[in-house]
Amino acid sequence: MVSNKKQDRENREARSRIRAYQARRAVHEHQENRRMRDNVLAGVGVTVVIVLAIAAQVFFFNGGPGTPAPSASAAATPGAAPTATAGANTGDVPASTLAAGRTWTGTMDLNGIPLGIELDGATAPQAVSSTISLVKSGFYMGVSCHRLTTGGFSVLQCGDPKGDGTGGPGYSYGPVENAPADNVYPAGTIAMARQGGNAYSIGSQFFIVYEDTTIPADAVGGYTVLGRVTSGLDRVKAEIVAAGVEGGATDGKPVVPTTITQVSVK
Repeated sequence: MVSNKKQDRENREARSRIRAYQARRAVHEHQENRRMRDNVLAGVGVTVVIVLAIAAQVFFFNGGPGTPAPSASAAATPGAAPTATAGANTGDVPASTLAAGRTWTGTMDLNGIPLGIELDGATAPQAVSSTISLVKSGFYMGVSCHRLTTGGFSVLQCGDPKGDGTGGPGYSYGPVENAPADNVYPAGTIAMARQGGNAYSIGSQFFIVYEDTTIPADAVGGYTVLGRVTSGLDRVKAEIVAAGVEGGATDGKPVVPTTITQVSVK
């Protein structure tokens, strides 16, 4: 009798251990499944954020810079770009012969930081001719660099007399000249901003690439490369770029207000 009771007790204890083991296993499997699900969701979330960030950068880069989008009420007033018509120059565009098919050298100061610059009049005659004309007229003096990007694109954009990405010289021109075939813009590149999908919306806005950057082309191509920074870029990175974008964003006004304080070419 005692033996039977002992055996019953052992059987109950064994069943209890089995149930406890099964319970622990179920909890473990549930936790593993939940961990795997959370990891998948986290991965999807990160991917979505990255895709949206890149899409936002591309959209803003193609849609924000350059001259304003066509508008029936847009006026060709001094200091503002006229309505940009796809496939045609608008306004009094400087003759492309001003570039004289040669390399122009000069300096451009941002907040007093001197940058050595070269403009290639052979590969981008229209853009260089326009830039020379604007420089010699004093157009760029005191104009701000209204945009800095730090999230995938590495550019400092300048040349808008309005300071909000919608201004221009009162004319627009095209087409795109000397855009890189591989969409890679090396550090130091100086290129012209424009509207997305409109090769004839180039005006006075340009951007300086401070780190090697890939900028996807759109239906009308890439962005006109008119020259490069030959010296001083490190100071721009240290004194302007390093401070970042207002509000901790990756695209917007630089924390350090930046102004073109001098520019000359010869």
